[in-house]
Amino acid sequence: MLNDTHGHDVGDLLLIEVAQRIVSCVRESDTVSRLGGDEFVVIIEALDESAEQAAAQVRIVCDKILESFRQPFLLKGYVHHATPSIGITLFNGGMQVTVEELLRRADLAMYRAKDSGRNCYRFFDQKMQMLVSERVQLEEDMRAAIVAQQFELYYQPQVDRQRGIIGAEALLRWRHPRHGLVSPVQFIAQAEESGLILPIGHWVIESACEQLVRWAADPLTEGLVLSINISARQCLQPDFVDEVLGLLSATGANSHRLMLELTESVLVDNVEEIIRRMSVLKAQGVGFALDDFGTGYSSLSYLKRMPFDQVKIDRSFVRDVMLDLNDAGIVRTIISLGLILDLEVVAEGVETEEQLDFLLTQECHLFQGYLFGQPMALEAFEVALRAESFRDLL
Repeated sequence: MLNDTHGHDVGDLLLIEVAQRIVSCVRESDTVSRLGGDEFVVIIEALDESAEQAAAQVRIVCDKILESFRQPFLLKGYVHHATPSIGITLFNGGMQVTVEELLRRADLAMYRAKDSGRNCYRFFDQKMQMLVSERVQLEEDMRAAIVAQQFELYYQPQVDRQRGIIGAEALLRWRHPRHGLVSPVQFIAQAEESGLILPIGHWVIESACEQLVRWAADPLTEGLVLSINISARQCLQPDFVDEVLGLLSATGANSHRLMLELTESVLVDNVEEIIRRMSVLKAQGVGFALDDFGTGYSSLSYLKRMPFDQVKIDRSFVRDVMLDLNDAGIVRTIISLGLILDLEVVAEGVETEEQLDFLLTQECHLFQGYLFGQPMALEAFEVALRAESFRDLL
Protein backbone atom coordinates (compact mmCIF):
# COMPACT_ATOMS: atom_id res chain seq x y z
CA MET A 1 0.00 0.00 0.00
CA LEU A 2 2.85 2.35 0.83
CA ASN A 3 4.53 1.61 -2.51
CA ASP A 4 1.27 2.28 -4.38
CA THR A 5 0.46 5.54 -2.60
CA HIS A 6 3.90 7.11 -2.06
CA GLY A 7 6.23 5.31 -4.45
CA HIS A 8 8.74 2.48 -4.13
CA ASP A 9 11.47 4.81 -2.95
CA VAL A 10 9.41 5.58 0.17
CA GLY A 11 8.67 1.88 0.58
CA ASP A 12 12.41 1.20 0.47
CA LEU A 13 12.97 3.82 3.17
CA LEU A 14 10.48 1.98 5.38
CA LEU A 15 12.36 -1.31 4.89
CA ILE A 16 15.63 0.41 5.86
CA GLU A 17 14.07 1.94 8.97
CA VAL A 18 12.50 -1.38 9.96
CA ALA A 19 15.83 -3.16 9.55
CA GLN A 20 17.60 -0.60 11.74
CA ARG A 21 15.01 -0.91 14.48
CA ILE A 22 15.20 -4.70 14.50
CA VAL A 23 19.00 -4.62 14.59
CA SER A 24 18.85 -2.25 17.57
CA CYS A 25 16.83 -4.85 19.49
CA VAL A 26 19.30 -7.76 19.20
CA ARG A 27 22.94 -8.43 20.08
CA GLU A 28 25.87 -8.13 17.68
CA SER A 29 26.19 -11.92 17.71
CA ASP A 30 22.62 -12.33 16.38
CA THR A 31 21.65 -12.22 12.71
CA VAL A 32 19.06 -10.01 11.04
CA SER A 33 18.22 -10.45 7.36
CA ARG A 34 15.50 -9.50 4.94
CA LEU A 35 13.98 -12.61 3.40
CA GLY A 36 12.00 -10.73 0.77
CA GLY A 37 9.11 -8.32 0.47
CA ASP A 38 8.29 -7.13 3.97
CA GLU A 39 9.53 -10.30 5.73
CA PHE A 40 12.62 -10.33 7.95
CA VAL A 41 14.36 -13.25 9.65
CA VAL A 42 16.13 -12.94 13.00
CA ILE A 43 18.41 -15.69 14.29
CA ILE A 44 19.09 -15.40 18.02
CA GLU A 45 22.04 -17.54 19.10
CA ALA A 46 23.40 -18.89 22.39
CA LEU A 47 20.08 -19.13 24.19
CA ASP A 48 19.62 -21.11 27.38
CA GLU A 49 19.59 -24.90 26.99
CA SER A 50 16.27 -25.02 28.82
CA ALA A 51 13.40 -24.56 26.33
CA GLU A 52 11.43 -22.55 28.90
CA GLN A 53 14.34 -20.21 29.59
CA ALA A 54 15.12 -19.89 25.88
CA ALA A 55 11.49 -18.96 25.20
CA ALA A 56 11.61 -16.34 27.97
CA GLN A 57 14.75 -14.83 26.41
CA VAL A 58 13.12 -14.72 22.99
CA ARG A 59 10.05 -13.01 24.45
CA ILE A 60 12.28 -10.22 25.75
CA VAL A 61 13.64 -9.63 22.24
CA CYS A 62 10.18 -9.74 20.67
CA ASP A 63 8.80 -7.28 23.21
CA LYS A 64 11.67 -4.94 22.33
CA ILE A 65 10.84 -5.20 18.63
CA LEU A 66 7.14 -4.55 19.26
CA GLU A 67 8.02 -1.56 21.43
CA SER A 68 10.38 -0.17 18.77
CA PHE A 69 7.52 -0.11 16.27
CA ARG A 70 5.31 2.02 18.50
CA GLN A 71 7.04 5.16 17.27
CA PRO A 72 5.90 6.25 13.77
CA PHE A 73 8.25 6.05 10.80
CA LEU A 74 9.23 9.42 9.27
CA LEU A 75 9.66 8.88 5.54
CA LYS A 76 10.45 12.00 3.49
CA GLY A 77 8.11 14.05 5.61
CA TYR A 78 5.40 11.38 5.56
CA VAL A 79 4.42 9.91 8.94
CA HIS A 80 3.77 6.18 8.60
CA HIS A 81 2.57 3.71 11.24
CA ALA A 82 3.31 0.00 10.99
CA THR A 83 3.13 -3.01 13.29
CA PRO A 84 4.92 -6.35 13.09
CA SER A 85 3.57 -9.89 13.25
CA ILE A 86 6.24 -12.23 14.57
CA GLY A 87 6.44 -16.01 14.31
CA ILE A 88 8.96 -17.92 16.45
CA THR A 89 10.40 -21.41 16.31
CA LEU A 90 13.00 -22.74 18.76
CA PHE A 91 15.75 -25.14 17.67
CA ASN A 92 19.12 -26.47 18.76
CA GLY A 93 22.07 -28.07 17.07
CA GLY A 94 20.89 -31.57 17.90
CA MET A 95 17.60 -31.27 16.01
CA GLN A 96 17.29 -33.14 12.74
CA VAL A 97 15.55 -30.36 10.86
CA THR A 98 16.33 -28.44 7.68
CA VAL A 99 16.58 -24.70 7.31
CA GLU A 100 13.53 -24.82 5.06
CA GLU A 101 11.55 -26.61 7.78
CA LEU A 102 12.59 -24.04 10.39
CA LEU A 103 11.49 -21.18 8.15
CA ARG A 104 8.21 -22.95 7.38
CA ARG A 105 7.48 -23.37 11.10
CA ALA A 106 8.28 -19.73 11.81
CA ASP A 107 6.05 -18.78 8.88
CA LEU A 108 3.13 -20.77 10.30
CA ALA A 109 3.59 -19.07 13.65
CA MET A 110 3.73 -15.67 11.95
CA TYR A 111 0.39 -16.28 10.24
CA ARG A 112 -1.05 -17.33 13.57
CA ALA A 113 0.11 -13.95 14.91
CA LYS A 114 -1.64 -12.24 11.98
CA ASP A 115 -4.82 -14.20 12.69
CA SER A 116 -4.58 -13.16 16.34
CA GLY A 117 -4.90 -9.49 15.46
CA ARG A 118 -1.33 -8.60 14.37
CA ASN A 119 1.16 -6.56 16.40
CA CYS A 120 2.01 -9.65 18.46
CA TYR A 121 4.13 -12.79 18.38
CA ARG A 122 3.35 -16.48 18.48
CA PHE A 123 5.48 -19.59 19.01
CA PHE A 124 5.26 -22.54 16.66
CA ASP A 125 3.76 -25.70 18.11
CA GLN A 126 2.78 -29.02 16.59
CA LYS A 127 -0.93 -28.13 16.78
CA MET A 128 -0.33 -25.52 14.07
CA GLN A 129 1.19 -28.17 11.85
CA MET A 130 -1.71 -30.50 12.55
CA LEU A 131 -4.24 -27.80 11.66
CA VAL A 132 -2.44 -26.99 8.41
CA SER A 133 -2.22 -30.68 7.53
CA GLU A 134 -5.91 -31.13 8.30
CA ARG A 135 -6.83 -28.16 6.09
CA VAL A 136 -4.73 -29.50 3.22
CA GLN A 137 -6.30 -32.95 3.60
CA LEU A 138 -9.80 -31.45 3.81
CA GLU A 139 -9.27 -29.55 0.57
CA GLU A 140 -7.95 -32.65 -1.19
CA ASP A 141 -10.94 -34.64 0.07
CA MET A 142 -13.37 -31.97 -1.14
CA ARG A 143 -11.84 -32.02 -4.62
CA ALA A 144 -12.24 -35.79 -4.67
CA ALA A 145 -15.80 -35.47 -3.36
CA ILE A 146 -16.80 -33.22 -6.27
CA VAL A 147 -15.51 -35.76 -8.77
CA ALA A 148 -16.98 -38.77 -6.92
CA GLN A 149 -20.34 -37.02 -6.34
CA GLN A 150 -20.25 -37.51 -2.58
CA PHE A 151 -22.38 -34.44 -1.79
CA GLU A 152 -26.08 -34.80 -1.01
CA LEU A 153 -29.01 -32.52 -0.30
CA TYR A 154 -31.06 -32.97 2.85
CA TYR A 155 -34.46 -31.33 3.17
CA GLN A 156 -35.90 -29.53 6.18
CA PRO A 157 -39.64 -28.81 6.01
CA GLN A 158 -40.94 -25.26 6.05
CA VAL A 159 -44.51 -24.99 7.33
CA ASP A 160 -47.31 -22.43 7.54
CA ARG A 161 -49.51 -21.48 10.51
CA GLN A 162 -51.58 -24.64 10.03
CA ARG A 163 -48.36 -26.72 10.06
CA GLY A 164 -48.84 -27.62 6.42
CA ILE A 165 -45.58 -28.21 4.54
CA ILE A 166 -45.25 -25.45 1.93
CA GLY A 167 -41.63 -26.12 0.96
CA ALA A 168 -38.22 -27.04 2.21
CA GLU A 169 -34.72 -25.71 2.67
CA ALA A 170 -32.16 -27.88 0.90
CA LEU A 171 -29.11 -28.31 3.13
CA LEU A 172 -25.78 -29.60 1.90
CA ARG A 173 -24.30 -32.78 3.36
CA TRP A 174 -21.12 -34.64 2.49
CA ARG A 175 -21.10 -38.43 2.67
CA HIS A 176 -17.39 -38.89 3.33
CA PRO A 177 -16.04 -42.39 2.59
CA ARG A 178 -14.21 -42.50 5.95
CA HIS A 179 -16.01 -40.05 8.23
CA GLY A 180 -19.61 -40.70 7.21
CA LEU A 181 -22.12 -37.86 6.93
CA VAL A 182 -20.32 -34.52 7.38
CA SER A 183 -22.13 -31.28 8.27
CA PRO A 184 -21.33 -28.14 6.22
CA VAL A 185 -20.18 -26.47 9.44
CA GLN A 186 -17.05 -28.59 9.11
CA PHE A 187 -16.16 -27.74 5.53
CA ILE A 188 -18.00 -24.72 4.12
CA ALA A 189 -15.50 -22.14 5.43
CA GLN A 190 -12.63 -24.05 3.80
CA ALA A 191 -14.64 -24.40 0.61
CA GLU A 192 -15.16 -20.62 0.55
CA GLU A 193 -11.49 -19.89 1.15
CA SER A 194 -10.23 -22.37 -1.44
CA GLY A 195 -12.77 -21.41 -4.11
CA LEU A 196 -14.28 -24.90 -4.16
CA ILE A 197 -17.57 -23.35 -3.09
CA LEU A 198 -18.08 -22.41 -6.75
CA PRO A 199 -18.28 -25.94 -8.24
CA ILE A 200 -20.07 -27.17 -5.11
CA GLY A 201 -22.54 -24.29 -5.32
CA HIS A 202 -23.11 -24.98 -9.01
CA TRP A 203 -23.98 -28.58 -8.16
CA VAL A 204 -26.42 -27.43 -5.45
CA ILE A 205 -28.29 -25.09 -7.82
CA GLU A 206 -28.42 -27.75 -10.54
CA SER A 207 -29.60 -30.44 -8.12
CA ALA A 208 -32.28 -28.15 -6.70
CA CYS A 209 -33.56 -27.36 -10.18
CA GLU A 210 -33.67 -31.04 -11.10
CA GLN A 211 -35.59 -31.79 -7.89
CA LEU A 212 -38.13 -29.08 -8.67
CA VAL A 213 -38.71 -30.69 -12.07
CA ARG A 214 -39.37 -34.07 -10.41
CA TRP A 215 -41.71 -32.48 -7.88
CA ALA A 216 -43.59 -30.64 -10.63
CA ALA A 217 -44.68 -34.00 -12.08
CA ASP A 218 -46.51 -34.98 -8.85
CA PRO A 219 -49.69 -33.13 -7.76
CA LEU A 220 -48.63 -33.65 -4.13
CA THR A 221 -45.35 -31.76 -4.54
CA GLU A 222 -45.86 -29.47 -7.52
CA GLY A 223 -46.57 -26.44 -5.31
CA LEU A 224 -43.52 -26.78 -3.05
CA VAL A 225 -40.89 -24.03 -2.89
CA LEU A 226 -37.27 -25.14 -2.54
CA SER A 227 -34.79 -22.83 -0.82
CA ILE A 228 -31.03 -23.13 -1.27
CA ASN A 229 -28.15 -21.20 0.31
CA ILE A 230 -25.97 -19.03 -1.91
CA SER A 231 -22.56 -17.89 -0.67
CA ALA A 232 -21.27 -14.35 -1.03
CA ARG A 233 -18.47 -15.62 -3.24
CA GLN A 234 -20.97 -17.26 -5.61
CA CYS A 235 -23.14 -14.18 -5.79
CA LEU A 236 -20.17 -11.97 -6.64
CA GLN A 237 -19.08 -14.09 -9.62
CA PRO A 238 -19.54 -12.15 -12.89
CA ASP A 239 -21.50 -15.01 -14.48
CA PHE A 240 -23.73 -15.76 -11.48
CA VAL A 241 -26.97 -14.57 -13.11
CA ASP A 242 -26.22 -16.45 -16.33
CA GLU A 243 -25.37 -19.55 -14.31
CA VAL A 244 -28.71 -19.57 -12.46
CA LEU A 245 -30.80 -18.75 -15.54
CA GLY A 246 -28.86 -21.28 -17.60
CA LEU A 247 -29.51 -24.09 -15.11
CA LEU A 248 -33.19 -23.18 -14.87
CA SER A 249 -33.46 -23.29 -18.64
CA ALA A 250 -31.45 -26.50 -19.05
CA THR A 251 -33.48 -28.39 -16.46
CA GLY A 252 -36.86 -26.86 -17.21
CA ALA A 253 -37.44 -25.98 -13.55
CA ASN A 254 -40.10 -23.46 -12.55
CA SER A 255 -38.16 -20.38 -11.43
CA HIS A 256 -41.07 -19.30 -9.21
CA ARG A 257 -40.46 -22.37 -7.03
CA LEU A 258 -36.77 -21.58 -6.42
CA MET A 259 -35.76 -19.45 -3.43
CA LEU A 260 -32.15 -18.27 -3.08
CA GLU A 261 -31.08 -17.58 0.51
CA LEU A 262 -28.41 -14.91 1.02
CA THR A 263 -26.77 -13.92 4.29
CA GLU A 264 -26.05 -10.35 5.34
CA SER A 265 -22.38 -10.84 4.41
CA VAL A 266 -23.48 -10.40 0.79
CA LEU A 267 -24.50 -6.82 1.60
CA VAL A 268 -21.02 -5.73 2.68
CA ASP A 269 -19.44 -5.21 -0.75
CA ASN A 270 -20.71 -4.22 -4.22
CA VAL A 271 -24.24 -3.64 -2.97
CA GLU A 272 -25.37 -1.87 -6.13
CA GLU A 273 -24.18 -4.74 -8.32
CA ILE A 274 -25.81 -7.30 -6.03
CA ILE A 275 -29.11 -5.40 -6.24
CA ARG A 276 -28.84 -5.36 -10.04
CA ARG A 277 -28.23 -9.09 -10.23
CA MET A 278 -31.02 -9.87 -7.81
CA SER A 279 -33.40 -7.70 -9.82
CA VAL A 280 -32.59 -9.55 -13.05
CA LEU A 281 -33.25 -12.92 -11.43
CA LYS A 282 -36.32 -11.58 -9.63
CA ALA A 283 -37.76 -10.48 -12.99
CA GLN A 284 -37.46 -14.10 -14.13
CA GLY A 285 -39.40 -15.37 -11.12
CA VAL A 286 -36.58 -16.38 -8.75
CA GLY A 287 -37.29 -15.60 -5.10
CA PHE A 288 -34.85 -14.31 -2.47
CA ALA A 289 -34.66 -14.75 1.30
CA LEU A 290 -32.39 -12.88 3.69
CA ASP A 291 -31.00 -15.59 5.96
CA ASP A 292 -29.86 -15.23 9.59
CA PHE A 293 -31.29 -11.74 9.76
CA GLY A 294 -29.96 -9.65 12.62
CA THR A 295 -26.70 -11.54 13.16
CA GLY A 296 -24.45 -9.60 10.80
CA TYR A 297 -24.30 -6.41 8.77
CA SER A 298 -27.75 -4.85 8.48
CA SER A 299 -28.67 -1.69 6.63
CA LEU A 300 -32.34 -0.83 6.37
CA SER A 301 -31.61 1.57 3.51
CA TYR A 302 -30.28 -1.35 1.47
CA LEU A 303 -32.86 -3.82 2.71
CA LYS A 304 -35.77 -1.76 1.47
CA ARG A 305 -34.15 -1.54 -2.00
CA MET A 306 -33.20 -5.19 -2.35
CA PRO A 307 -35.84 -7.45 -3.91
CA PHE A 308 -36.21 -9.91 -1.04
CA ASP A 309 -39.33 -11.99 -0.62
CA GLN A 310 -38.50 -13.29 2.86
CA VAL A 311 -36.46 -12.55 5.95
CA LYS A 312 -35.49 -15.43 8.20
CA ILE A 313 -35.21 -14.91 11.95
CA ASP A 314 -32.00 -16.55 13.09
CA ARG A 315 -32.36 -19.53 15.40
CA SER A 316 -30.18 -17.83 18.03
CA PHE A 317 -33.02 -15.38 18.70
CA VAL A 318 -35.81 -17.96 18.54
CA ARG A 319 -34.02 -20.36 20.91
CA ASP A 320 -34.30 -18.12 23.98
CA VAL A 321 -37.39 -16.17 23.02
CA MET A 322 -39.23 -17.46 26.12
CA LEU A 323 -36.31 -16.77 28.46
CA ASP A 324 -34.67 -13.56 27.25
CA LEU A 325 -36.62 -10.31 26.94
CA ASN A 326 -34.04 -8.92 24.54
CA ASP A 327 -34.43 -11.88 22.17
CA ALA A 328 -38.20 -11.59 22.40
CA GLY A 329 -37.94 -7.89 21.54
CA ILE A 330 -35.66 -8.58 18.58
CA VAL A 331 -38.06 -11.21 17.24
CA ARG A 332 -41.01 -8.82 17.56
CA THR A 333 -39.04 -6.12 15.77
CA ILE A 334 -38.04 -8.37 12.87
CA ILE A 335 -41.61 -9.56 12.40
CA SER A 336 -42.90 -5.97 12.46
CA LEU A 337 -40.21 -4.91 10.02
CA GLY A 338 -41.19 -7.75 7.69
CA LEU A 339 -44.82 -6.67 7.76
CA ILE A 340 -43.87 -3.03 7.05
CA LEU A 341 -41.65 -4.02 4.11
CA ASP A 342 -44.21 -6.54 2.83
CA LEU A 343 -41.85 -9.47 3.39
CA GLU A 344 -42.69 -12.97 4.53
CA VAL A 345 -41.03 -13.78 7.85
CA VAL A 346 -39.69 -17.28 8.49
CA ALA A 347 -38.73 -18.24 12.04
CA GLU A 348 -35.85 -20.72 12.08
CA GLY A 349 -34.96 -23.12 14.87
CA VAL A 350 -38.47 -23.58 16.26
CA GLU A 351 -38.21 -26.53 18.65
CA THR A 352 -41.02 -26.16 21.21
CA GLU A 353 -44.75 -25.52 21.25
CA GLU A 354 -44.14 -22.52 23.53
CA GLN A 355 -41.86 -20.91 20.95
CA LEU A 356 -44.45 -21.56 18.23
CA ASP A 357 -47.28 -20.06 20.30
CA PHE A 358 -45.24 -16.92 20.93
CA LEU A 359 -44.43 -16.56 17.22
CA LEU A 360 -48.05 -17.08 16.25
CA THR A 361 -49.19 -14.31 18.59
CA GLN A 362 -46.66 -11.99 16.91
CA GLU A 363 -48.15 -12.64 13.45
CA CYS A 364 -45.28 -14.78 12.17
CA HIS A 365 -46.62 -17.02 9.39
CA LEU A 366 -43.84 -19.40 8.33
CA PHE A 367 -41.69 -21.72 10.43
CA GLN A 368 -38.77 -24.10 10.24
CA GLY A 369 -37.21 -26.24 12.96
CA TYR A 370 -37.03 -29.58 14.72
CA LEU A 371 -40.60 -29.18 15.99
CA PHE A 372 -41.72 -29.86 12.41
CA GLY A 373 -38.83 -32.00 11.21
CA GLN A 374 -35.06 -32.13 11.14
CA PRO A 375 -33.09 -32.07 7.86
CA MET A 376 -33.73 -35.43 6.23
CA ALA A 377 -32.91 -37.39 3.12
CA LEU A 378 -35.23 -36.90 0.16
CA GLU A 379 -37.02 -40.21 0.67
CA ALA A 380 -37.82 -39.41 4.30
CA PHE A 381 -39.01 -35.91 3.39
CA GLU A 382 -41.40 -37.27 0.77
CA VAL A 383 -42.67 -39.90 3.23
CA ALA A 384 -43.46 -37.04 5.66
CA LEU A 385 -45.30 -35.21 2.89
CA ARG A 386 -47.43 -38.22 2.07
CA ALA A 387 -48.18 -38.87 5.74
CA GLU A 388 -49.35 -35.27 6.09
CA SER A 389 -51.51 -35.63 2.96
CA PHE A 390 -53.09 -38.79 4.38
CA ARG A 391 -53.92 -36.96 7.64
CA ASP A 392 -55.60 -34.21 5.62
CA LEU A 393 -57.85 -36.78 3.96
CA LEU A 394 -58.87 -38.12 7.37
